[in-house]
Amino acid sequence: MVCGANTSYLDDMAWVGEKTPLTLCDVRVSPSNTVKPNLGALELSEALSRVMPFTAREDNRPVLQCVLFKVAEGKLTLVSADGFRLSMVKLDFDGDEGQVLINRDELRGVTSALRRAYRVKVSFEKSGESLDGISLVLDTELIRYKWRGADGNFPDYEKLIPAEFNTFVSFDANEAIRAVSSLKVLSDSKAYPIDLTIGNGKVVMSNPDDKGQAEIPADTLGEGRVRLDGSYLADALRACGGMVELKLTDSKSPMLFTSPDYELVVMPMLTSESQKPKDETQTAEPEAETTEGEQAEVEEAEKAKAVAEAEAITKAEKPKRKHKAKEPVAV
Repeated sequence: MVCGANTSYLDDMAWVGEKTPLTLCDVRVSPSNTVKPNLGALELSEALSRVMPFTAREDNRPVLQCVLFKVAEGKLTLVSADGFRLSMVKLDFDGDEGQVLINRDELRGVTSALRRAYRVKVSFEKSGESLDGISLVLDTELIRYKWRGADGNFPDYEKLIPAEFNTFVSFDANEAIRAVSSLKVLSDSKAYPIDLTIGNGKVVMSNPDDKGQAEIPADTLGEGRVRLDGSYLADALRACGGMVELKLTDSKSPMLFTSPDYELVVMPMLTSESQKPKDETQTAEPEAETTEGEQAEVEEAEKAKAVAEAEAITKAEKPKRKHKAKEPVAV
């Protein structure tokens, strides 16, 4: 039985009984489809729920509206990105190598369906006569899902993952989510930036306008401060779950959230403090040049003042003429 891109399996005459009238169709789905699993169904469901929220919502970026399924070196990697965040999950996998882009709208509903499946097999199939056309196939005991891959090339995501850091912090995601929720209530708008101050065995979360503050115990290595969009922070904490590790380079470079088999890159919000060293460097050089210019101007001003004083003295010594207004004026 085929419904759209999905296929289920029925035994012969399973939907026909002795007293089945011609006007009635009794459909029974047979659970006897044999599936040799190469991946855990619940494991795949959780992986999809971790990457799908970080796909782009704008229609002018169709590639970023997709989830990348990539199999290489015994790993199934699921990747998504929206231009500001990049999410990646790696799962142990036994199957042929390949990759395909699947639009997130086609994957909706599959995460909950996979939670009810006992076995699942993931594979790639060529679509039609085109050698470039690849389809993703998910086989379960009841249903066979098949999606044609989207056209386009996904960005080289591995180059976007930072590798060098100066600050490391590990904390409980659930405690952090509660702190973010409490700070969100104090915000006057839907956009609620949150400042993270890391150091001395804790993470301090605060509103930029100092309306609220929350402290979370953490294991810290180094110190750092960064501003992050509150909704981005909440999404990252929910995706990681449990204990999450945050790695920072500085206040203006991408930050990395990690948990077992999961990585999420998030761009911070720029602040005046993050640009302070650069501004100081830029103003230091003009200041020296301005000092030399001012010194030259002072010397010229002193000369002009001396000439003006001399002319004033000379004019004061000359006798005044009557009917000065009738003198010719040079133009």
